[in-house]
Amino acid sequence: MLKVGVLGAGHLGKIHLRLLQQSDQYELVGFYDENQENAERISKEFGYKNFSTIAKLIHAVDVIDIVTPTLSHYKCAKVAIKSGKHIFIEKPIANTVDEAEEIIALAKEYNVKGQVGHVERFNPAFIATKNMIENPMFIETHRLAEFNPRGTDVPVVLDLMIHDIDAILSVVHSKVKDIHASGVSVISDTPDIANARIEFENGCVANLTASRISMKNMRKTRFFQKDAYISVDFLEKKCEVVRMKDAPEIPGDFDMILQNAEGVKKQIYFTNPDVEQNNAILDELESFANAIKTDTTPVVTLEQATDALRVAYQIIDCFDK
Repeated sequence: MLKVGVLGAGHLGKIHLRLLQQSDQYELVGFYDENQENAERISKEFGYKNFSTIAKLIHAVDVIDIVTPTLSHYKCAKVAIKSGKHIFIEKPIANTVDEAEEIIALAKEYNVKGQVGHVERFNPAFIATKNMIENPMFIETHRLAEFNPRGTDVPVVLDLMIHDIDAILSVVHSKVKDIHASGVSVISDTPDIANARIEFENGCVANLTASRISMKNMRKTRFFQKDAYISVDFLEKKCEVVRMKDAPEIPGDFDMILQNAEGVKKQIYFTNPDVEQNNAILDELESFANAIKTDTTPVVTLEQATDALRVAYQIIDCFDK
């Protein structure tokens, strides 16, 4: 089993601690949190070992799970990598693209593996449909959340939209050609609502909307491609696939048939792929353990996470234009 330590014991850090303790891929050694009062309270309540310094925790483990605020990701990753430890970093990978690129360079130099917590890659509804998404030409995403003060230290693009940016980049195999975006600050110092249009070199267009001051929660993405429409509900963990095929000469009474202006008839049929429920956070952590043990490429690489961060900042840069 891989010995693992967690940096950061906030809301998400506590979830990671609980899941790592349950995992049969890791031995949870302990954690470090700079708020010692919080650290002592968590240690007393749950029994996790509380390390007094980052250095002591890093020395005791094989893998460091970085669940600290984004501003400190680079600093924590740098120390862990230079100590020869594999790193799992919550999204976004770093606060800036330059920091992310240095993390990549350091991981290569010290021959350690890294994975980033873009958890929607492990969402069961996305997993159930990903192999069906073939050359999408239009993608629409809505990621809406009720207001929560946690996370408002960064723009909504880095807080919420980056999930969808990463998912889109994982299925559109083309370079970004152009980006247009707008954002509005309502109650935070940084934008709370944002919309972005990403155009790819192959002609695909993605329209993304994210809000953290919505009246309801929503996480839906729709993929449109030739003869198919695929809907993924990341929140409800449901999906639907609508396909078209040439209509039979003699349609059945209940067949749904469309006819275009040229007289071509298509039959529409619906499928709901089986969605195997899972714990996405546990799965992403254990997939990283498997990548380390088998010396294979992690599901979400440092490079892929950096690509998502780069696009996120291109969107943010549009706000000032």
